[in-house]
Amino acid sequence: MFAIIAAVIFGLALILDWANASVSDAFTPQTLLMAGLLCIALHLAGIGAGRRWGRRR
Repeated sequence: MFAIIAAVIFGLALILDWANASVSDAFTPQTLLMAGLLCIALHLAGIGAGRRWGRRR
């Protein structure tokens, strides 16, 4: 789940960078890049992956 969120954030940062758009100080491409990297790190750490309960036979 976090990987999909990161992909959306990276896409938005890329579009803002290409357009040289300045939405506000909170949504600069660098800020979105850091948010995307955070989501990738959480995904790689296994957060949000869900747990498997029970045994498989």
